[in-house]
Amino acid sequence: MKRLLFFLLLACCAADGSALPPAARPNILFILADDLGINDLGAYGRAGHRTPNLDRLASEGKRFTNAYAPHPVCSPTRAALLSGQHPARLQLTNFLPGRADWPGHRLLQPPLPSGLSTDAPTLGEKLQKAGYATACIGKWHLGGRAPLDAASRGFDFVFAGKPNTVPTAEEGGKGEFGQVAKAEEFLGANATRPFFLYLAFDNPHVPLAAQPERIAAKAGSFNPVYAAMIETLDAAVGRVLDKVDALGLREKTLVVFCSDNGGLHVLEGRDTPATHNTPFRAGKGFLYEGGIRDPLLVRWAGKVVPGLVSTPVVLADMAPTIVELAGAELCKPCDYTSLVPVLLGGGSLAERPLYWHMPNYTNQGGRPSGAIREGDWKLLEHYEDGRMELFEVRADPSEQNDLSASEPARVAAMRGKLEAWRRSVNASMPRANPAFQPALWTACYDAFDPSRIELRGTAAEMAVPMETWRKAMSGAGGKGSAGIAVGTEEVSGLVHLEARDAQVHGEKLRYEAPPQKDTLGFWVDEKDWAEWDCEIPQAGRYAVEVLQGCSKGGSLVEVSVGDAKLSFTVADTGHFQRFVPRRVGVLELPAGKTSVGVKPLEKKGAVMDLRRVSLIRVP
Repeated sequence: MKRLLFFLLLACCAADGSALPPAARPNILFILADDLGINDLGAYGRAGHRTPNLDRLASEGKRFTNAYAPHPVCSPTRAALLSGQHPARLQLTNFLPGRADWPGHRLLQPPLPSGLSTDAPTLGEKLQKAGYATACIGKWHLGGRAPLDAASRGFDFVFAGKPNTVPTAEEGGKGEFGQVAKAEEFLGANATRPFFLYLAFDNPHVPLAAQPERIAAKAGSFNPVYAAMIETLDAAVGRVLDKVDALGLREKTLVVFCSDNGGLHVLEGRDTPATHNTPFRAGKGFLYEGGIRDPLLVRWAGKVVPGLVSTPVVLADMAPTIVELAGAELCKPCDYTSLVPVLLGGGSLAERPLYWHMPNYTNQGGRPSGAIREGDWKLLEHYEDGRMELFEVRADPSEQNDLSASEPARVAAMRGKLEAWRRSVNASMPRANPAFQPALWTACYDAFDPSRIELRGTAAEMAVPMETWRKAMSGAGGKGSAGIAVGTEEVSGLVHLEARDAQVHGEKLRYEAPPQKDTLGFWVDEKDWAEWDCEIPQAGRYAVEVLQGCSKGGSLVEVSVGDAKLSFTVADTGHFQRFVPRRVGVLELPAGKTSVGVKPLEKKGAVMDLRRVSLIRVP
């Protein structure tokens, strides 16, 4: 009856836009781990990690089994958690300051802001206005100076701590004990008023570090150093939860625990890979499940009924959830959904598509891509060449079976929704890198696929086959601006010709501009053709790549670049909006300004839909 009355009160207050009475508003303890993987806790099935405090938290509240990070790396997720806005809307789509462009990247990344925009109010600012004492303890990573630092963004008390201390009993492995000591002080000083404590540990981010005696005790683990760090992370969480209980605030405090992205599954520094995300594919830096699936635990004693939640949610759903419970100003615009009905009302969430946008390269081997999950289906679009993958993630959590060829209509529909969503949030997109060197790209992204690493018994065993790839990623020999080898080859150059930039000649062919499309379509007249003006950055041999879709195929089409020409037969991709990248030939081209034409020579049905023509310098 008390829970029912509380929920009715909450609904009434939300309906008239007023804040909840102070006695009904919870304290907020938001605990964030750094690079903790989906299966790194005992509660999620990891037998080799000792996490009694987090396991108890999981049993006392809601444990989400389909919780997703808004992004596969840290700063974008943190921005979304604190603002309720998608990283794509914020245009904060990589860790700050990001991985620099270099010739091994096929695309140039869009510029990053220097921090979370002041136009996007944080939970700290909103709860501070609602009368909460606020603290940011630990990692901020959303801007280092005013007005972008934590102290300028709504936090009364700020303590970063020392993330890379020498491991001791006082500091733990990554400063987590020093950070939790400050959290205990803040809680004690604000026990009689509503508080918002954002406790963002640096543990278990690289460089990995733990006390030697703890490492020795974990000698049989997949990664003894990492297992020891998880143990001290759990101990730090236990301390702050014990402090809440000691102050008599258990029933008055909403506790949230999650991570910022998937676990680090590749070689990246000493003692790595840190973990594995089995059965999920890949890890941090990738839009495969291992990079974005995260633990999410929520407890509010006496209010949140313990149990499992399998509904797909996003960690940033906690932003509108928290402001609703705190009676604070709503997030506007808000890209996420309040979980209050699931947490307090025994209700459910309406099915909705979930979106990701990563127009960047990551230090773990991830490449520019976007994704959408709708129901049990997930589509990935790879921005380098437009390739798409489709997975039924409930049946295939390892994302091993690409169903895009057998489900062309589903691919077309989901890709259309992803494109329309990107436009709705004004997502920034990468562009062709005219200094692109294919050999460097091959060493990092083709010779070895870091998203398909075979699980072995220990981290040390898994590191061995990654060593050559890691050298290519991190740099060997000459250094570029990113500290990465730029190579000595002269073979370089890439041109992308997008459908929206084409000059259309003819009666029916046109660029289809609806938000769910991005193509040259209505190509039913054999006399219609498309043309682009461009500049070839360097003379040499160029592979011609077309990104085309067609429901039947068979038309013969000519591509001309200046005086050079080749022809190809349009492939059947199963649907006009299921685009497939195809290399259709190689042309010898001079440097300089020229025109590129695409003309039908022989039409069978409709010619095709065309999204892009690429000219890629090859040896």
